[in-house]
Amino acid sequence: MSGPTQPVALVTGASRGIGRAIAVRLAREGYAAVINYHSNRAAADEVVQEIAAAGGQAVAVQADVGNSADRERMVAETLAEFGRIDVLVNNAGITSVGRKDLLEATEESWDVVFATNLKGPFFLAQQVAREMIRLAKRSQIDYGTIVNVSSISAYAVSTNRADYCMAKAALQMMTWLLADRLAELRIRVYEVCPGVIASDMTAPVKEKYDKLIADGMSPIRRWGQPDDVAAAVAMLARGELPFSTGERINVDGGFHIRRL
Repeated sequence: MSGPTQPVALVTGASRGIGRAIAVRLAREGYAAVINYHSNRAAADEVVQEIAAAGGQAVAVQADVGNSADRERMVAETLAEFGRIDVLVNNAGITSVGRKDLLEATEESWDVVFATNLKGPFFLAQQVAREMIRLAKRSQIDYGTIVNVSSISAYAVSTNRADYCMAKAALQMMTWLLADRLAELRIRVYEVCPGVIASDMTAPVKEKYDKLIADGMSPIRRWGQPDDVAAAVAMLARGELPFSTGERINVDGGFHIRRL
């Protein structure tokens, strides 16, 4: 294989929470990690330092995934630094601005949530897939993996986060479309669907979820941790499901099981 031989993972929204755990886990498994962040450079640098201290390679790259020019620059900087992209993890996301009831929801919130949670991941996947195809033709990578990090909000209604729920629901169709189109090109595409995960996003509603979990919201009665999601992403990146694509992997303590 010509060119750089260490596989490379680009993880969006990787300066904290789930994205950070995914980047650190992939670095531990031998990937050079690109730590995308939106605004908190210090947090991104901490992730880079953590990976470096463990003997891995990482670089922080600022980009707003909802911005076309930023996406193009992020991919260009990744290739300039490492020469390849083997794995893309579309993890960056924001919750509904102000968590307003759907009767009070604003177009401004809609636009920013959909730009970050849906438009950005779609066009970043498109751009990275093109690079993966180019690299594969040159025998610089064997195959590519794209993982879209969704949410149980894709199918569990929160009427104070309508835009967030709808954007996450659309990620399943996006995953299917990409999986179908890219399969013949040796790029597998998956959706990872976290449940209630301890993070900055869920911190404001911790008391609510503490009670729901204690009351049996899911069969496994505990908070999910970012490392739980990272383990699923790492499994997919390793290619352990070689005859699967377009699949949704639930990391939700069994919340998706319908129970009477």
